[in-house]
Amino acid sequence: MKVVALFSGQGAQKVGMGRDFYETSATARAMLDHADDEVGFALSQVMFEGPEEELKRTSRCQPALYMHGLIALALLSERVAELEIVATAGLSLGEITAHAAAKTLSFEDGLRLAVRRGVFMDKACEETDGAMMALIGGEETAVRELAALCDVDVANLNAPGQIVLSGTAAGIEAVAEKYKDFGIRRAIKLNVAGAYHSRLMRSAQELLSAEMAGVVMHRPQIPVVCNFSATVVNDPAEVRIMLEKQVTGSVRWTESIQALCAQGHRRFIEFGPGRVLAGLMGKINKEAELMSIEDLAGLEAVIEKWG
Repeated sequence: MKVVALFSGQGAQKVGMGRDFYETSATARAMLDHADDEVGFALSQVMFEGPEEELKRTSRCQPALYMHGLIALALLSERVAELEIVATAGLSLGEITAHAAAKTLSFEDGLRLAVRRGVFMDKACEETDGAMMALIGGEETAVRELAALCDVDVANLNAPGQIVLSGTAAGIEAVAEKYKDFGIRRAIKLNVAGAYHSRLMRSAQELLSAEMAGVVMHRPQIPVVCNFSATVVNDPAEVRIMLEKQVTGSVRWTESIQALCAQGHRRFIEFGPGRVLAGLMGKINKEAELMSIEDLAGLEAVIEKWG
């Protein structure tokens, strides 16, 4: 089975994530028990029981999604001996998970980065007055013009007609007032703690850069498409730069998926809850096949269809 592995980003988390993996798999139990020891708090309990407000905290949901993605991949690998991950990518936080899957960095270092990245972003949110807004049904050029006018940043290019802006609360409020003037159909303010992937995350970017200086990174064993440039990056030093710049830069997900499809890939698995990436794939490339593993039922469905 040759597939591209895609890993979820913040927003995909949900209370109960990974519980069925843990209750039925010794591998999942060992991985999550080890993670609890590594992070110094009951990450598994937050994943299984929440409460939702606790799981939504950046410093909790990022390691939770990291663990869920890698556990789902490990369980599929156990069940499908001929599984071959031919490339990988992850949305925002998911890029760290992708690099752990590609052995660019160790499981423990990836987990620590997921936690610390979340802590740094939480801190940046507390220090700034930021917000985010999804714009639906607008042309990219028009959205960029609107962002420039309102002095906010383009955070996510998720799919054609779905772009997220991020910046000061005042700037996002201005977007809400002006978006119709730019031919944009809908504007949806996101329920987030701050302005991710914008200049307001500068302090988080600097702290993450310092944190990564102590992490050993290797050349990825499989191609990883990074968010910031939407290209495959192999040099460990360049990987660090891409992970750093991603904190304040745009997540170019549409281009990342298009780059993978241009290489001939058509079969993808989303490792993570929520089926967010499946929804985006339907808008980016309707010819691609994507299955999601968010629970045991999803795992069984992939094995039945492709295994």
